[in-house]
Amino acid sequence: MYPGAHAATRPDHPAVIMGRSGEVVTYRQLDERSNQLARLWRERGLVTGDHVAIFSENQPRFFEVMWAALRSGLYVTTINSYLSAEEVGYILQDSGARSLVTTSEKAKIASAAMQHATGCVVPLLIGDADPRFEPYADAIGSMSTDPLDEQPAGEMMLYSSGTTGGPKGVKRPLSGKSVADGMLIAGLVSGVFGMSAESTYLSPAPLYHSAPIGFSLGVQSLGGTVVAMEKFDPVAALHLIGKYSITDSQWVPTMFIRMLKLDAEQRSGFDVSSMRVAIHAAAPCPVAVKQQMMDWWGPVLWEYYAGTELNGFCLVRPDEWLARPGTVGRPLIGSIHILDEAGDNQPANVPGTIYFGDGPAYEYHNAPDKTESVRDPQGRGWTTLGDVGYVDDEGWLYLTDRQAFMIISGGVNIYPQEIEDCLVMHPKVADVAVFGIPDDEMGEAVHAAVQPAEGIAGDEALALELRSHVRKHIAHFKCPQRFEFHDELPRLPTGKLYKNKLRSPHWDGRERDI
Repeated sequence: MYPGAHAATRPDHPAVIMGRSGEVVTYRQLDERSNQLARLWRERGLVTGDHVAIFSENQPRFFEVMWAALRSGLYVTTINSYLSAEEVGYILQDSGARSLVTTSEKAKIASAAMQHATGCVVPLLIGDADPRFEPYADAIGSMSTDPLDEQPAGEMMLYSSGTTGGPKGVKRPLSGKSVADGMLIAGLVSGVFGMSAESTYLSPAPLYHSAPIGFSLGVQSLGGTVVAMEKFDPVAALHLIGKYSITDSQWVPTMFIRMLKLDAEQRSGFDVSSMRVAIHAAAPCPVAVKQQMMDWWGPVLWEYYAGTELNGFCLVRPDEWLARPGTVGRPLIGSIHILDEAGDNQPANVPGTIYFGDGPAYEYHNAPDKTESVRDPQGRGWTTLGDVGYVDDEGWLYLTDRQAFMIISGGVNIYPQEIEDCLVMHPKVADVAVFGIPDDEMGEAVHAAVQPAEGIAGDEALALELRSHVRKHIAHFKCPQRFEFHDELPRLPTGKLYKNKLRSPHWDGRERDI
C-alpha cells in the first residue's frame, strides 16, 4: 500500500500532524503533492535510478518529498539537518543528487553546499522566495495531481552518521516492483509491531534519521497517522501522547532518561494509558532506565537492534526482556555470529564482534574499501556494524559496546557502556560519556565526561561522590580515574553521542585509532 490507495478510500484522514504547530496533512494532500513533485522531476529529466536529496528540519512537506521519490523509482537521501555546508556538499556530490529540496531555514548552508555538487540541477526551496533556488510551491503547483503512468518503487539511500569517519551511503538495489506492491518497512511495522490504519504514531526524533523516517513511512503505507515533533522536548512529548491518544511510538534511551528526570509529580500528571507499543533502539538502554519506564508506562517497551544497513534485525518483546533484562533480542532478519579478531566463532557468553549473515544485500556507495572492511575476515559474507556483544546459551544477544570505543587498560578490555549506564542513574548526573585517554603505564585510563544535573556544581566533591557510586556497583578497575565536567555533552538530535569530540583532544599527537 501507499498514500494513493488511502487517498482514494479516506482522503480526509490525517497522514501527518505536526506536534508543535498542529498543522494537518491529509492523505489527499499527501498524495496530490507527491504526485506533483514526481511529475516535476520526470519533466526535468530525472529517470528511474537517479538520486534526489532533502536537507530540512522536521516540517510537513518532508513526507511528500519522500513519497514523490518512492513512487517514481528514485533514490532519495535524507541529509542530517545539522551538517555544515562542506558536509552537505560532500553528500550531494557523492550521491550524485540531481535535485535538492531544502527550506528557508537551511537555505544559506544549502546554497554553499551546492557549490560542491555540480550535478544538482533542480534546487527547490520550501519557504520564502530566494533567488538562489526555485520556489517549491510554484514549481509543483503547475504540475498535474494525477499519478505517473508507471510508478516504479524507489529506495532510500541513507548515509551513516560519520561519528567515527566520513559518512557513507548505504545502497540497496531497486526492487523493480511498483510502489503499489508495498514497502518492506510496512510489513515490519504491521507484522511485528501490530500497527494498522488505526494507529497514531508519535515520532519525536529528526526525520533525516533512518528509523524515524522509515517507521513513519511504514505507518503511512498502512494508512495510519504520524504525529511528528518538530523537536524533542520531554514535556511536549508526554503532552502529545495524551492529546492524540498515541498508540505507538519510537524513542532512543536518552529521551527516556530526560523524561524520567522530570519531577515525579509532573510525570504523574500525563495520561500515557493509550500507549500500546513504545519502540526503542539506536543505543543500548541501561537496564535500570528501561525498568523504570516499564514501571511507569507498563509492559509496552519493545526493543530492536539493527542499523541503517539492515544487514540484520533483532527484536525483544516486553515480556521477553523482563525475563532476561539487558538483552536486545534474537534475530528476525539474518543470523548472528560472534567472532574474535581472527574471525573464529566465540562460544556462548563470551564477547566478540557481532556479525550478521543471511541478511539483505547492500553496499556502501562509492566506497568498495568500506564495503569490504565490514565483512568477516574469513570471507563468509557476514557483515558487522562494529558493535561488540555476546549471545547466551539460548541465543539471546546482549550488547557490550562499540568496538571503536573499547578501552584497553593494562591489557584488560573495558567497555564504557557499562560504566555510563551506572553513572547516568546517579541523581546528580544529566548525561555522561566514558572513554579511554592516554596513560604511560597502563596504555589507557578510564575517563568520564559528565554533564551535571541542573543546579549541581561540577567540582571535585561531585567527582568523589561519583567515583564512590561507581565503586559500589561495578569492579574497581573500571572506575573512572578522572572526571571532567561540561555544561552540555555533544549529542546529535537523534540522541547519539558525538564521543569523538570529547575524546579526540586527549589524543592529539598520540597514536590511537579513533
